[in-house]
Amino acid sequence: MLSFQCPSPFFFSGQNRTTTTSCSTAPPRASTELTASPSSLISRRLILLRHAHSSWDHLSLKDHDRPLTKTGHADAAKVAQILSSLGWLPQLILSSDATRTKETLKSMQAQVDGFMEANVHFIPSFYSIAAMDGQTADHLQHIISKYSSPDITTVMCMGHNKGWEEAASMLSGASVKLKTCNAALLLAFGNSWDDAFAMAGPGGWKLEGIVAPDNTICV
Repeated sequence: MLSFQCPSPFFFSGQNRTTTTSCSTAPPRASTELTASPSSLISRRLILLRHAHSSWDHLSLKDHDRPLTKTGHADAAKVAQILSSLGWLPQLILSSDATRTKETLKSMQAQVDGFMEANVHFIPSFYSIAAMDGQTADHLQHIISKYSSPDITTVMCMGHNKGWEEAASMLSGASVKLKTCNAALLLAFGNSWDDAFAMAGPGGWKLEGIVAPDNTICV
């Protein structure tokens, strides 16, 4: 488990810091092995990442095809650095096939080699499911179980609001807000991903933190 000592969420922007909080822009790298549960089940780490900021400059483009802005590309690189520093590098990446999610991933891969090593699948349904009330969490579980294997312990799912906020909130039991290029870090235990979802159930995933590109990390 990440040993943060700040109120939830664990990641704050500089302007939100208090004088009693120690924050750093260069966090120590966390161990890739999280603390085992009492029953010694395997840690399952789920990153729910909303795509980076996209452009509305080209009104002739379909929403699905909108690209990132320069800020979006920069933010994706920053989040990749933070996730790498925390040791949260995914072995499996499941992403919407929208242009803005693909470009978010491409910028992350360009910044951190570890993201190039993950197995990547683009899931067209991730684009549409995010617009449907309350259906994203179940759909994520189905897709993760389909593409994962027991040896994969960290999965990143990339997509859109409102579904990604709803899924993070439903899984963790917390009220999670995900701005563009924000990532919710979720933890559960199980000998497989199906086991982890079944054992945690709705509200049973631990929210380890929220990563944002313009934030420092409180320790």
